[in-house]
Amino acid sequence: MSPQSKQKSKRRMKFVSMLLKRPRLLFVWLAEHGWFTHMDDEKYLRLFYRAKMGRTLHLDPPVTLNEKVQWLKLHDRDPLHCKLVDKAAVRGYIAEMIGAEYLIPMLGVWDDPDEIDFSELPERFVLKCTHNSGGAIVCADKAAFDEARARKELKRQLKRNYYTVGREWLYKDVPRRVLAEAFIGSEEGVLPVDYKFFCFNGVARALIVCLNRVGNRVNSYYFDRDFQLFPIQRTTIEKPADFIIEKPPHFEQMLGLAEKLSRGMPYVRIDLYDTPDGIRFGEFTFFGKSGFEYLYTEEGDRIMGGFLKLEEKQ
Repeated sequence: MSPQSKQKSKRRMKFVSMLLKRPRLLFVWLAEHGWFTHMDDEKYLRLFYRAKMGRTLHLDPPVTLNEKVQWLKLHDRDPLHCKLVDKAAVRGYIAEMIGAEYLIPMLGVWDDPDEIDFSELPERFVLKCTHNSGGAIVCADKAAFDEARARKELKRQLKRNYYTVGREWLYKDVPRRVLAEAFIGSEEGVLPVDYKFFCFNGVARALIVCLNRVGNRVNSYYFDRDFQLFPIQRTTIEKPADFIIEKPPHFEQMLGLAEKLSRGMPYVRIDLYDTPDGIRFGEFTFFGKSGFEYLYTEEGDRIMGGFLKLEEKQ
């Protein structure tokens, strides 16, 4: 048996072992492979939540932040939000609301990854799809960058309907394109620290600081609006004994920008970067973790849910 076959067999056995221990995850796997695309949204979310989170989804009334995010998916239909999650269309909104100087320079936008002329891109850049969240492809060293692999991955992402698994309705009709942005990390190729502000009706109540990002792996810690550790999530509670992080130099300005951008919105996460060249906007996220954040403590999920007032929406 080849090394690749052995590795594949090992992954298969690990997957089977996981299902035997937690059979409810079979529903998650089937959902992620498109088995329930025609199921009613509320019925689907109740089943998926039970399978993913291991507990009942309460919607009448929802209490925790995870539950309230599911409620928003079903009942909040602000058409502006569709524009704001489109990574290309949102740029005009940001320029109008806070200024174009907060935008990461855009290097190009294409309908088809095969249209990208990599020879015209700089030595460092980032590729993203406009219709999803996550999945960025970072080129920190063009000499070592695998262009064919990048095209293949982008084509895979463009085929994916981001709405299907989490039922995040606002991604349904976002045009599927690829855009390239300037790399805003360090000279050594290290990505910048990501500050994700949780805003509720224009007030930032908490933020995540994302450090040491490599691919999909990242160290995340919760802070309150005064930049004090906020122990509502397990990785924050279990932080290393020697954990220290300084308040970023433009923290108050980032806080103000996040609150300005979130005015009139019951709940949104605003992602920002504090770089040597100034603050840069990342993205709007209306359904953080799609409402399946399993790292919250039970009390932490309730605390975050308490910030989100749905009375005006109901």
